[in-house]
Amino acid sequence: MKSAARTVELLELLAARGDRPARLQELADELRVPRSSMYALLQTLISRGWVRTDITGSLYGIGIHALLTGTTYLDSDPRVRLVRPYLDEASDALGETIHMGRLDGADVAYLATRESHEYLRTISRVGRRLPAHMGALGKALLAERPDTELPDGPYERATPNTRTDRASLAADLATTRERGYSTDREEGVLGIVGFGFALRYDAPAPAQDAISCSVPLARLTDEHERQIIAVMQEIRAKIEATAPSANGAPDWR
Repeated sequence: MKSAARTVELLELLAARGDRPARLQELADELRVPRSSMYALLQTLISRGWVRTDITGSLYGIGIHALLTGTTYLDSDPRVRLVRPYLDEASDALGETIHMGRLDGADVAYLATRESHEYLRTISRVGRRLPAHMGALGKALLAERPDTELPDGPYERATPNTRTDRASLAADLATTRERGYSTDREEGVLGIVGFGFALRYDAPAPAQDAISCSVPLARLTDEHERQIIAVMQEIRAKIEATAPSANGAPDWR
């Protein structure tokens, strides 16, 4: 069990570093394991494709098998398959970027995205994580839960508008519950406003998934905001109405 936990911790550490490869001693120090044990573990994972190394054998990064496993997760998830066509519908109707995300601890993992033709990101968000308190997706899902589950804070700041204290976030979540959707006004990314909608197809259990619409602030008028809210509420209703029953499939949590 200890070896399995160490393997997972190493893979998560390498994934979190992104495009910053690590040296052997860095990894050994971070995970507090002997250098010789870390080296042996790395060599095993390299041979299986979970870790890669450079031609000198001194730098280490996440391997291609992590991508293959993540792709399998997306392809096999019935909720993601269900939602994808509706993301297309929302994107076509609004001309904006539409996301689907899932709560994972204190973060939201992006599972699907349809990019706006007007505002194209150079890096896809799919497979990436964002602290839940920063964005519309996360706040829509936090609002489905009691405030007693919120950590004390202070929370990580991404922009000057990020809510970093518990009281401010709780007040925002109360407003979210009242109106039925969340807003992110440059709290995660400057110049971007988001609107998040929890998907309650697993009720009475708290929603795990949400959809959102992101739009550049410079293009957001009052009329367009009303259109976004109306379209996204309609899309949410369609998704929830067509969500299939479990039919004997595993009840993933």
